[in-house]
Amino acid sequence: MTWQTVVKQPSGLGESPFWHPQEQLLYWVDIPGRRIHRANVFMGTLESWELPQEPGCIAPAQRGGLVIALRDGIYRAPEWGGALTPIARFNHDPKTTRFNDGKADPLGRLWAGTMYEPRDARRAELYSIDCRPDNGNGGKPVVQLKALNGVIANGLAWSPDHGTVYWSDTTNHVIQAWDWEPRSSAMRRHRVFRQFPGKPAGWQPGMPGYGGRPDGAAVDAEGNYWVAMFEGGRVLKLSPAGETLAEIAVPARCPTMPCFGGDDLRTLYLTTACHGRPADELAALPESGCVFSMRVDVPGLPVNFFSD
Repeated sequence: MTWQTVVKQPSGLGESPFWHPQEQLLYWVDIPGRRIHRANVFMGTLESWELPQEPGCIAPAQRGGLVIALRDGIYRAPEWGGALTPIARFNHDPKTTRFNDGKADPLGRLWAGTMYEPRDARRAELYSIDCRPDNGNGGKPVVQLKALNGVIANGLAWSPDHGTVYWSDTTNHVIQAWDWEPRSSAMRRHRVFRQFPGKPAGWQPGMPGYGGRPDGAAVDAEGNYWVAMFEGGRVLKLSPAGETLAEIAVPARCPTMPCFGGDDLRTLYLTTACHGRPADELAALPESGCVFSMRVDVPGLPVNFFSD
């Protein structure tokens, strides 16, 4: 398996990629760049949309356009580049906390987690935002707190049978899992799916002895969990039991999130980061921040659409 460079224009911190099956376009965000990008990977074209705040995550909407988690809340855009309408705001202090990783669930609710930027306390939370017409509130947003006590919310994904939801706390090097009931959205039987070793004392980028920490993730049709290991320069394929099935080196120290795309969902796309990285690292890995792709044997799950 070999990585191909799909988008050579680097993002500072590429995140939240998804493949839009109708448009045949790859979407992702650049968080510090305050932009959403979309690319036609066949034609080699790239479009960018500048935003007023950092976008933590995005998801396609069934009625067209996007749902977007910005620093201070959740917004709806009816079309590419369209006006942003706030859906839900939250009580966190946007000076210290912003939205980060998120996706729509298999029934069309948006889930989005926060990131506590000082990273010295467990203040990150995971919410679901239900705007479905039959949500019991006349389609008006129903917000639920789903999990808490994290530092950086990441790794959100669901198993193919919709019976398991995954969520990671990057700073604490842990991927968690719960049994999940789709209709009620109840989460039960919390457990550690995979705990990784922490960063060794005194470790600096380029040193051996550190495999990175879990960032964004995607699940394939067999239930395997593909996770980008930030600062580890690798993507791991984990079995439904949390065992390592494959380790794939990446031409960037900081991979951020994979997604599956293409007509057969057997192309694995991967965003990466270059923002704030050491100069010698960027010289050694000059494609840091670019988007890569690789063909894989097992197809992934298609993107879930937000319903409102």
